[in-house]
Amino acid sequence: MSPRTRASIVVVGDCLRDVDIVGAVERLCPDAPAPVLAAADRRERPGGAGLTALLAARSTPRPVRLVTALGADADAMRSLLSGVDVVAVSAEGTTPTKTRMLADDRVLLRVDDGGLSPGAAGQEVADAIAGAGVVLVSDYGRGMTADPVVRDALTEAAARVPVVWDPHPNGAPPVPGATVVTPNMSEARSYVSELRGYSTEVRSRGFPHEPAALGDALREHWGVDAVAVTAGRDGAVLRSATGTSVTPAQPATGGDPCGAGDRFAASVVVALAEGAAVDDAVRRGVADAAAFVAAGGAAGLDSEEPAPEPEPDVVAAARARGATVVATGGCFDLLHAGHARTLAAARRLAGEDGVLVVCLNSDASVRRLKGPDRPVVAEADRAEMLAALASVDAVEVFDEDDPRAVLDRLRPDVWVKGGDYATDELLETPLVRSWGGEVVAVPYHAGRSSTRLLARLDNDPIPAGGTP
Repeated sequence: MSPRTRASIVVVGDCLRDVDIVGAVERLCPDAPAPVLAAADRRERPGGAGLTALLAARSTPRPVRLVTALGADADAMRSLLSGVDVVAVSAEGTTPTKTRMLADDRVLLRVDDGGLSPGAAGQEVADAIAGAGVVLVSDYGRGMTADPVVRDALTEAAARVPVVWDPHPNGAPPVPGATVVTPNMSEARSYVSELRGYSTEVRSRGFPHEPAALGDALREHWGVDAVAVTAGRDGAVLRSATGTSVTPAQPATGGDPCGAGDRFAASVVVALAEGAAVDDAVRRGVADAAAFVAAGGAAGLDSEEPAPEPEPDVVAAARARGATVVATGGCFDLLHAGHARTLAAARRLAGEDGVLVVCLNSDASVRRLKGPDRPVVAEADRAEMLAALASVDAVEVFDEDDPRAVLDRLRPDVWVKGGDYATDELLETPLVRSWGGEVVAVPYHAGRSSTRLLARLDNDPIPAGGTP
């Protein structure tokens, strides 16, 4: 069982179409010294930002939206993007297509055709980016990131949510304030070679010294928080304001490296959406990219496979068997014995066959309620800790300042408050009672609260009436 949240991932960039024609070569062409490929299979999948969005959607139950340009073959491209909500800028032409001819998993030839002339992005694109919980820019140099509406929206997004930028030499530069930019070594060298005053002598120092120096130069040049330079089999080097972090890659024998960079970027953005720190997100990206290559890379994807469904809804299952649904809520910033006792008491109210759902304030909600220094523990970690407790059957993250919206979705039979609350006076009481639910308070455990624990750690006076 894993936590759920409604924060969406928005991928912005250029969509491509990748086609593999697979077969065997047993003879040469009689009129030219060229192999004859006896085609046995044709595989088609999204490429570029489309592949990145598809990989993200298959890695998380969070909604994934793709902002891209689509032309005359829009319907065909949408059919390849199962599980991804597409917001498209209209374009003339057809999606750029890269067709590979493969024999025994070896590429014999690649043919590129197609192309788009996108129109100007509109308000729908700006709204999609503005509604993101985290953004991934997958730039393939086809013009999407240069659109003024897109750049303005991305600049605004970088000021409030994590933005991962996977750059391209022919694309626009990352917007200032981006959380992490992810060039590979070749791209990083190309960008840095254009910077005045940068010495190329560092190249002779090898890994990890060279990518660290490249990342440091680009971080300053672009005005971004961090740069993660990927170095294939060597792994990745993250350069940020706090220093340098190196993540070696696990060796991947064989496999197809096509799409490895997209897998890396998709894993980084999913990890950030779950509340991971940037260095942890990069470590996850390196591990996932190595596993992706070992499993056959993008060529191993079945484009018809549906996106994974979220885990079964424990609330719906409980209702189907006539069991009791109990919910409780809070910030749960630092778990302590008071939390454990309250949750255990709430779970007992559900009975042997019932379920307990914890409604958890998101990071943004906690900051509004308790100040800019809270929460101490990020949303994803708080949800994971709660989900690991035997008393908890599900965790539902909500962004509002009070739980009425999430309660209206869950409609529990019992809403539990831990403490000496006057239940009749709670904001949510009329709502819960409107469907026949009841609001109850379980015993308050004096002296135990996250606020008190933090005050002791800071050696500050304990504020009166500190609450969990």
